[in-house]
Amino acid sequence: MLVSNVRPWAAEPSDVYLDGDRIAAVTAHDPRRALEASDVEGRGRLLIPSFSDVHVHLDSTRIGLPFREHTGGPGVWAMMSNDRENWREAEIALPKRVAGTLERMIARGTTRVRSFAQVDVDCKLEKYEAVVAAKEKFADEAEVQIMVFPQAGILREPGTEKYLEAALEAGADVMGGIDPCALDRDPVRHLDSVFGLAEKYQVEVDIHLHELGTMGVFSTDLIAERTRALGMQGKVNISHAFGLGGVDEATTRRLVELFAELDISWTTVAPSITDHLPIADLTRAGVRIGLGEDGQRDYWSPYGNCDLLDRTWQLAFVNGFRRDDLIGHALAVATIGGASIMSRDVRRLSSLEDRPGVSAGDRADLVLVDGETLASTVMDRGADRTVIHDGRVVADGLKVLSVAESY
Repeated sequence: MLVSNVRPWAAEPSDVYLDGDRIAAVTAHDPRRALEASDVEGRGRLLIPSFSDVHVHLDSTRIGLPFREHTGGPGVWAMMSNDRENWREAEIALPKRVAGTLERMIARGTTRVRSFAQVDVDCKLEKYEAVVAAKEKFADEAEVQIMVFPQAGILREPGTEKYLEAALEAGADVMGGIDPCALDRDPVRHLDSVFGLAEKYQVEVDIHLHELGTMGVFSTDLIAERTRALGMQGKVNISHAFGLGGVDEATTRRLVELFAELDISWTTVAPSITDHLPIADLTRAGVRIGLGEDGQRDYWSPYGNCDLLDRTWQLAFVNGFRRDDLIGHALAVATIGGASIMSRDVRRLSSLEDRPGVSAGDRADLVLVDGETLASTVMDRGADRTVIHDGRVVADGLKVLSVAESY
C-alpha cells in the first residue's frame, strides 16, 4: 500500500510504501504517481507513529454516558470505594462501555494500549473479563496489553491474591501493584507478592506509585532492589511517580541513574503535580517514558476523552514546554515512547530531538493528522485523522471502519 504525500514528523512531503505490517520505503513525494484504490491520499498531512496509551483504566469508564456529579472522596481508598458503590449501576453494561471506549481511542489514533483491569474481592474477574472481551473484539485494530491490578491493595482484603493469580492464569500480560507503604502498609509483603506472581507467570510488573517525597523514594528503592535481585531489568514500569523529583537534587540524580541502570520505565499521565523526575534528564539518560490518560470520565474523575493527542497537549502544558523541540518530544513520548514500554524491542528515545518510528523497517502503526508543524498539531489537535495498524487502514475521520454503529 502507498501512503502518498505525507510529511513524516513534519518533514518534507514523502511517499511511504507499506509491505504487510512494515514500512518498506520512504521516498520524496511524486505528484505524478497515480494512486491505486487501496492507496491512501495523505493530502500533505503529518505522519507520526500511532499513539500508545500505556496507562488507561478501561474497566472503570463512563465514556459515552451522561455526565454525573463527582462523588469521590480524597485518597485512593475513598475513590476506590466510590467506584465500588457505583460501577454496577451505570446506564450501559460494563462490556459495552469498555468496548466503546477502546473503539473511540482507536478512532483517534491510539493502536497500542496498556489497560488496567481491577481484580479484587468485590469485582473478582468481572472487570478483567470485560477488558479481555474488548481486546478480542478489536484484535485487528489495536494491540492491547492487560495488567491485572489490585486497586484495593493486596493485603487489606483476604482472598485478593487468589483472584490476581486467577487472572494471570487466564492470560493477563502484566502484574500490577500499588502504593506498597501508603495503601497496604507492608511494602515487603506487598512487593513480595507482586514480584512473586510476576516471576511465577513470567510477566512484567507495573506499579502505581502515588506516594510522595521520601516515602515514594523508599518504595522505589525497594522496587529497584527486587528488579536487580530477580534479573528483571527491562521488565518493570513505575506509573505516576509524580513525587519522586521533589526531595532534593542528589536524590533526583540518583533515581535517574537507577532507572537508567535497571531499565525501569516510567509512565506519566501528565498530572498538575510537578515534583516528578525531570523528563529531559530521564530521556538523555536513556529511560523509557510513556504517556497515558488514566481514567476515562469515570467514578474517579470527569477527565479523559479517549484522545491521547489532547493528553499530549497536557503533558507539554504542565511541564511548561514552549520550544518546538520540547513539544515535539512530548509527541514522541506519546507515540513511540509508550511503544518502547509495551515492547522492549522498540528502541527507546535517545534525545529530545529523536523522532523514530516512520522509517523503512519500522512497524506500520501510523497516524495521519492535520497540522503545519509538530507544535501546531499538538496545539490545534485536529480531527482530520487516518489511522493505520499493522499496515491496514483501521479508522478514518474519527470512525473505526469495522464498526457499523457506535453506542
